[in-house]
Amino acid sequence: MDKCLVLDANILIRAVLGQKVRHVLFDFAGIVSFVTPQTCIDDACKYLPSLLEERGFAEPQQSMLLLQELVKIIQVVDELLLEDYQAIAKKLLRQRDVEDWPILATALLFNCPIWTEDKDFFGVGVATWTTANIRFYLTEE
Repeated sequence: MDKCLVLDANILIRAVLGQKVRHVLFDFAGIVSFVTPQTCIDDACKYLPSLLEERGFAEPQQSMLLLQELVKIIQVVDELLLEDYQAIAKKLLRQRDVEDWPILATALLFNCPIWTEDKDFFGVGVATWTTANIRFYLTEE
């Protein structure tokens, strides 16, 4: 696989709540390496139940199972592998949300862009893509 993409927690949540992101992930699974730090999986598991309840999802267990299915096509990175990039990621995010350091550290480790809707990553030296234009990155030669 030539392309790699770090997924932010908000992308994982969107994949469960809607269809657009989910379709992109499944369409490009096996063609693109999708990676995310464990913290993003943890955040999605933490925030999804209340979001599902707010939006009136009748089967929240089904949605959580969908997240588990998505994780099967995503490489989950343990934070121990990110230690060498933690300091630089925190430094780059110091004016923003330093708690997002594992996402940036993952992008630095794999030398690949981040798929996010979070503007905190813009201008930190790593390419970022939003859902609106992610297919451009995934299909460019």
